Amino acid sequence: MSTAFRWVEQARSGRARAGHLHTAHGTVPTPTFMPVGTVGTVKAMTMDAVRSTGAGIVLGNTYHLMLRPGAERVRALGGLHRFMDWPGPILTDSGGFQVMSLGPLRKLDQDGVTFSSHIDGSKHRLTPERSTDIQHALDATITMCFDECPALPAAPEVIAQSMRMSMRWAARCREAFVQRPGYAQYGIIQGGTEAELRAESVRALTGIGFEGYAIGGLAVGEGQELMFSTLDATTPLIPWDSPRYLMGVGTPDDLLGSVERGVDMFDCVMPTRAGRTARAYTERGTLNLRNARHAVDLRPISPHCDCLACTRHSRAYLHHLFRANEILGPMLLTWHNLAYYQRLMRGIRSAIVEGSLDAHAAWLRAQWAMEDWTPDEMPPPDIPPVP
Repeated sequence: MSTAFRWVEQARSGRARAGHLHTAHGTVPTPTFMPVGTVGTVKAMTMDAVRSTGAGIVLGNTYHLMLRPGAERVRALGGLHRFMDWPGPILTDSGGFQVMSLGPLRKLDQDGVTFSSHIDGSKHRLTPERSTDIQHALDATITMCFDECPALPAAPEVIAQSMRMSMRWAARCREAFVQRPGYAQYGIIQGGTEAELRAESVRALTGIGFEGYAIGGLAVGEGQELMFSTLDATTPLIPWDSPRYLMGVGTPDDLLGSVERGVDMFDCVMPTRAGRTARAYTERGTLNLRNARHAVDLRPISPHCDCLACTRHSRAYLHHLFRANEILGPMLLTWHNLAYYQRLMRGIRSAIVEGSLDAHAAWLRAQWAMEDWTPDEMPPPDIPPVP
């Protein structure tokens, strides 16, 4: 029997929601964080390692997979799930973010975008229809609409023009989408930090009708305060029974504040990028493992983490790996950071279900404001003397 794509509420606390996202490739508890696997891999991780962190859904990117190895090749090899050894749900970004991030390498018009490949300079055309077709070839569980994401700050008239073009593109994406049981397409709400434009965008997208709705165009330079005020104005307008996805966000504090405002799904490169640059996320904020103070510290990164980095290795060893430019350092620290993000989301989800989100959120914020654990709080292990 085919599984219908749907989000089912389990509990709520204010505007925060806990639920389950049912898809053709499995069920994901929400709120959830999606590790970013841009080109069919989460950098420095095997997919078994990604699974071990508790991740239930990952993200791929249409633009990058279009360039290499090519969507048609992925289809011929059995689809992206088989290709990257991830049987669970996959959400694919449409390439819309690259319309902004690759500004010098693209030409935008009302019909779509022509890119010059950042790899070899070859020309590639993405339109709403082509982006949707590529995501179908990849067998994405969740297909994203192709849109334009203007960098902020920008003049209101520029944001309005961009948003309205994205809404026209959304209608074309919906027309091109091949509907199948358990699969979905999300419309992307745009409008910068202008509440009226966000409301206009929601009306346009709900008028078209999608299985889920993403909030795009944030975390692009506006700052957390404006991001949260935009969410305050936007999430109440989205149908309650539809999943809400905040694209490209963010820090642990961003995730918590956004869940409190009714968001269900997140993705961001922060935990993996930080892992490759020696920065570890913990309940007490971030640590830089390159710092000399870790050179003889035999304690784990965190006393609360069960990842391989924390259960088998010391801060001193990780410090050594990064100082020696050994590839194992980024691998272990990426594993740790993704495990922390998943543990953070599990704790928030449990607090919503148990009706204790306010207390849990206050505890998290108090912990993030504290310094690293003292030796009294987290003593180093006993090391037998060398004979």
